[in-house]
Amino acid sequence: MKQKAVKSKNWLQTVAINSALQQNFHGILSRAPQMQPVFQIIQSAAKTEVTVLVRGESGTGKELVARAIHTLSSRSNKAFVAINCAALSLNLLESELFGHVRGAFSGAIKAHAGLFSQAEGGTLFLDEVAELPLELQAKLLRVIQEKTYMPVGGTRSYTTNVRLVAATHRSLREEVKLGSFREDLMYRLRVVPIFLPPLRERREDINLLLAHFIALHNEKGFRQIETIDPEAMRVLLDYQWPGNIRELQNVLEYVFVVGRGAVLNLSELPPEFLEVSLAVQENIHAVTQTIPDEKTLIMQALQQSQGKISLAAELLGISRATFWRKRKQYKF
Repeated sequence: MKQKAVKSKNWLQTVAINSALQQNFHGILSRAPQMQPVFQIIQSAAKTEVTVLVRGESGTGKELVARAIHTLSSRSNKAFVAINCAALSLNLLESELFGHVRGAFSGAIKAHAGLFSQAEGGTLFLDEVAELPLELQAKLLRVIQEKTYMPVGGTRSYTTNVRLVAATHRSLREEVKLGSFREDLMYRLRVVPIFLPPLRERREDINLLLAHFIALHNEKGFRQIETIDPEAMRVLLDYQWPGNIRELQNVLEYVFVVGRGAVLNLSELPPEFLEVSLAVQENIHAVTQTIPDEKTLIMQALQQSQGKISLAAELLGISRATFWRKRKQYKF
């Protein structure tokens, strides 16, 4: 038992070290081929002042992309300021963006510097920009075009020198067709579009992210996870992750609260993962009923993993070394 724990701990440390040294692009962890063009665009866009629009599902890391652009830009020594445009009402959002003067509205007992002022010389990240009310869209367009803004209740305009990075999980072109987003603002925001693939399309990153977040939680000392049970790993790899990386992070927070010991077991995962486990077992049973030979199972695992040996071995619940030995045995 002790020997197994040591071996597992070495595995976790190896994955964590690789993620930190080789697969960490300014806070974005990935070894998926689909992310390489994303990294290249980030590096190119950071050298310019153009407005960038990041498109991706919730939890895919859009703010990390914005921060990477800021870090790599000439504005890195200035402020990075972020706001979720879907989180505030029209009046509060306008005040947060542009600030307000004293007495501008009920409760405005003193002047407030908005985010354009706070981000002066730096980068302003507008998350969920598709949720901006049309009235504010017109004012944002004016800021982009004229480089000036006026606080709520104010009588004078202020110049601004801010780099804008926006993000959305919606298609702005579709929102334009629906009449809920200005076409002229869309073109101003998406000078350089960046599309983030969901986690289900970059499954080679799941193992990497699991190790990363486990290592972070291990540092807190509440529980030390050294390895993941093969059945639990199979379910985690097979899960569709509709909430993407944020959901994966939340699942591990749950695991560290409800579980104990050095092994992450299937029984410790949230209830929705039991359905995935049952589906996987039924699928394996169906395959073994219709195609009982081991060679065919290995070939199918290779197909499902798109030729990735580690993932294929995990799908079958065997080690990478065993998988290689079986391939050599069956001569393919």
